Amino acid sequence: MPTARAARPASRRLAVPLTVALLSTGALALPAQQATAAGNVVKVTGSQGNWQLSVNGSPYQVKGLTWGPSVADADKYLPDVKSMGVNTIRTWGTDASSKPLFDSAAANGVKVIAGFWLQPGGGPGSGGCVNYLTDTTYKNQMLDEFPKWVQTYKSHPGVLMWNVGNESVLGLQNCYTGAELERQRDAYTTFVNDVTKKIHAVDPDHPVTSTDAWTGAWPYYKKNAPDLDLYAVNSYNAVCDIKSAWQQGGYSKPYIVTESGPAGEWEVPDDANGVPAEPTDRAKADGYTKAWNCVTGHKGVALGATLFHYGTEYDFGGIWFNLLPAGQKRLSYYAVKRAYGASTAGDNTPPVISEMNVEGDAAKVPAGGTLTLTTRTTDPDGDALSYEVLGNSMYIDKDKNLTPLRFTHEGSGRLKVTAPDRTGPWKIYVKVTDGKGNVGVETRSVRVVAPPVNGTNIALGRPATASSAQQGGGDCPCTAAGAVDGKVTTRWASDWSDPQWLQVDLGSRRSFKHVQLNWETSYAKAYTLQTSDDGQNWRTVHEVRDGNGGIDDFDVSGTGRYVRVHGTARGTGWGYSLYEFGVYS
Repeated sequence: MPTARAARPASRRLAVPLTVALLSTGALALPAQQATAAGNVVKVTGSQGNWQLSVNGSPYQVKGLTWGPSVADADKYLPDVKSMGVNTIRTWGTDASSKPLFDSAAANGVKVIAGFWLQPGGGPGSGGCVNYLTDTTYKNQMLDEFPKWVQTYKSHPGVLMWNVGNESVLGLQNCYTGAELERQRDAYTTFVNDVTKKIHAVDPDHPVTSTDAWTGAWPYYKKNAPDLDLYAVNSYNAVCDIKSAWQQGGYSKPYIVTESGPAGEWEVPDDANGVPAEPTDRAKADGYTKAWNCVTGHKGVALGATLFHYGTEYDFGGIWFNLLPAGQKRLSYYAVKRAYGASTAGDNTPPVISEMNVEGDAAKVPAGGTLTLTTRTTDPDGDALSYEVLGNSMYIDKDKNLTPLRFTHEGSGRLKVTAPDRTGPWKIYVKVTDGKGNVGVETRSVRVVAPPVNGTNIALGRPATASSAQQGGGDCPCTAAGAVDGKVTTRWASDWSDPQWLQVDLGSRRSFKHVQLNWETSYAKAYTLQTSDDGQNWRTVHEVRDGNGGIDDFDVSGTGRYVRVHGTARGTGWGYSLYEFGVYS
């Protein structure tokens, strides 16, 4: 069946921070002056192909954004959200902590699509494997819990509709396969229908929907969840395919798009370093415009969208999708504002990075060496610009944080950067700010490699042994041989305890003048380099007490048949792990 979004491989799932409220055990009583039973009736009205959403009898088109800031910051950001022409925000969880957000939304003339989280939410890569055929305890808990919060908030003027689950039909593929997966998907969508009936019994005045990550989930809802008032789907680069999928699927309910925007990392080609090629700022802005045009182009069926993402998170996912990472506005922010019909006249808009290149070979950047970037940036308002360079190791260790890198701006957008010290594929970000609250960001990947060493690696391919080695999990087994095979795709990894050691047999008594250690994420904070003639009696030739991982290069003289690195204090909670242990004559 045609789908508007293919299943995303778990390794490509963007880990975007979401505000998911944890479920509580009781309901919250709203003061009488804040509960307005009258004046907040939301309905899906019309007929096949001619539906509309209405609020108190007036047509309502969802012009929305998914909500990222903390509830405590609602009063700070919701006036800005409203100024963008937004009338709706979407959340993923509802509980006692939701009340200040509902209050602030209502005070600013914004309504909330209030979510209820179900396992395994979030699509590929997300956890929580409920058995929807047999786990009656979990299902009964949710059937009891969700209606309590519906009862609590149903009269709140900030509520637009209820949304049960997020990407779970797709996410069940993390838990089950084959025929069992099909049974679980049927059971899950049947359960969603049970929840929907419970909510309708408590609150007949607000619609209920359920979100998934692809229109391939809709046949399950069509079959098993007839009580849903409308469907919902998250779709990014494939958003314009939803209309044809709906037409070909023979559906008889309208829908909303609950996440959309530019292409995600699971939808773009890899670059030469095997890293998904992130769209430019201008391409991202165009992605929001395209998404909204395709939603509004399905008249009488698509009732609007909550585009992704009004977030301030400043990390890997935040740079990819957020309209204002660290509170600074992107081109995408203004694209959404224009799409929703708000005036941008007089707005000071972001710098535009129209070009960014890596000089030399981006696949062979020496760790800790110099990396030269050339950029071309203009500012439509003629503002003075400032630069920042950051690195991200997401494709090495799944760390989403950004690390500032040392650099010198030589003028005209030419930046000399000190490369990261750890080997592997890095994303390098150039951030340009205008001092007026706007930012332009461009990114490229580089592959950091160990610096070249003069001499011959006499440890290469020699027999190696270790005090311990991880035999399974992730990319393991990670034996001692993995640290002397000349490959940065293999490694040695020890048990998670101190001390641990790795030694290599040079075959005969040899002299050396340099040692290079290429640490994986799990590095040694304290260790010694030792030699031995018999593998029993050891002489220390170098000691490190303040190691920080990455590449350790030492000019050190030693002689012996055996050379070992003896770790005495780990730098992380894991073990010791080396990509390569090089001994050079």
